[in-house]
Amino acid sequence: MPYPDKLLAADEEVVRHLHPHWLTVFWPVVAALLVVGGASFGAALVPGGPEQGVVRLVIAAVALVLLAVFVLAPLLRWRTTHYVITTHRLLFRAGILVRHGRDLGLSRITDVSYRQTLWERLISSGTLTIESAGDGGPTVLRRIPDSDGVQQLLNHMVEEDADRRAMESAGYLSDGWAHETARF
Repeated sequence: MPYPDKLLAADEEVVRHLHPHWLTVFWPVVAALLVVGGASFGAALVPGGPEQGVVRLVIAAVALVLLAVFVLAPLLRWRTTHYVITTHRLLFRAGILVRHGRDLGLSRITDVSYRQTLWERLISSGTLTIESAGDGGPTVLRRIPDSDGVQQLLNHMVEEDADRRAMESAGYLSDGWAHETARF
């Protein structure tokens, strides 16, 4: 699903749109299987009688609550967390009911580093730490897929943005013509 164009400037393009690593949803899927299996097994064990329907409804209700807490919430959290790299900035958005986010202009990024444990190296995931000019402190993005590739991409995008700004400040338009030649 592409990132909403309404959040982008006219000359801004999405370079990469990421969610946390897919293994983030591994344990919620395991929990779903366990809850459904346990509830089915529990409902099958209920002895016959007048309370059988009520007991099975209670088991189903408990299973639904467990599914909501341990499966639905983490899946929604994963789905509503966005890491977007554009030609001008890095956007971070997260949250289901209450949203929060941060936009970092590429020109304000001073350092991008990544860290991977042995397990994260095996699954191609990691943590990005982005230092920026200002007093906001570092932005730490966890469970980033291909964190070393994203770090290299961000460094490349920061350099491209600096070159673009240098060209603009030197008097060049985006089409490559100098302002001075535009007067003739």
